[in-house]
Amino acid sequence: MKVLVTGGAGYIGSHVVRQLARAGHDIVVFDNLSTGYRWAVTAGELVVGDLADENAIEEVFARYQFEAVLHFAANIVVPESVTNPLKYYSNNTRNTLNLLKAVERHKIPSIVFSSTAAVYGMPEQTVLTEDLPLAPINPYGASKMMSERMIMDLAAASDLNYVILRYFNVAGANPEGLLGQATPEATHLIKVACECVTGQREGMSVFGTDYDTRDGTCIRDYIHVEDLAKAHVMALDYMAGGGESQVLNCGYGRGFTVQEVIDVVKAESNSEFTVEQTGRRAGDPAALMADNSRIKSVLGWQPDYDDLNTIVRTALAWEAIWQKKKASQ
Repeated sequence: MKVLVTGGAGYIGSHVVRQLARAGHDIVVFDNLSTGYRWAVTAGELVVGDLADENAIEEVFARYQFEAVLHFAANIVVPESVTNPLKYYSNNTRNTLNLLKAVERHKIPSIVFSSTAAVYGMPEQTVLTEDLPLAPINPYGASKMMSERMIMDLAAASDLNYVILRYFNVAGANPEGLLGQATPEATHLIKVACECVTGQREGMSVFGTDYDTRDGTCIRDYIHVEDLAKAHVMALDYMAGGGESQVLNCGYGRGFTVQEVIDVVKAESNSEFTVEQTGRRAGDPAALMADNSRIKSVLGWQPDYDDLNTIVRTALAWEAIWQKKKASQ
């Protein structure tokens, strides 16, 4: 299919673009390169543009006859969303609206939307199903929830089909070292720990050691970026085959504590780094894991990298490559 990938020069989008190309799709990437990179677009055509510019969006839709859109472009740092909420409502919500206007005008039949488990907020249960009430506790989660609702409402009023994928904690890198997380000032645990190994950070903090978990630190569900990318390709195939609109969790259905993750990073890198124990952060539930039964039954998705050591190993290998790449630029 001819597909538009917004944010395809970013961490997750770039992995999806590579898998889309391997599946035979014809790709146009639309990205403002604010957190993405030209070198990360390994297939298709890159159009540099911003979703805040409706004329630029219309131009790319008019130039091509897209059969599907995959929408990744967004800001994703939760603490920043709290201190600068309008940035998130502008880029994540308003710009999704801009995109959906073009989707409607050009009668695009299918969209895959990059969403987040942050839409659930702080539910009482630890294993989350897609049917839980949405109650985000920060502007990031709220901005994504609003985008979900706009997609659903447009689909109800038109022939648009959608698959909304709610990511849990995405980590790791392409096993061949071609792609990885290069986001500036990333806040994801595994990325931060790997930066400690390579000396980019002097140390890191653990926020809360008194949770009701096996070692007192928070439990999260970590999914390898290649398994997540695979879900996007399968979602496109599913809709092309006549599948109905779906909301699907993307996770492995099991979790690791923060301390367990740090221990694996230290073991895989055979190194030590400073870890400071500090108090809890507001809004951090003790444990969050995905009920992934729906994505398995609807798409037939099965993970290939469901192993924390593998996730960490690929992340560490990428960090070394990224250090050399930055030094040569």
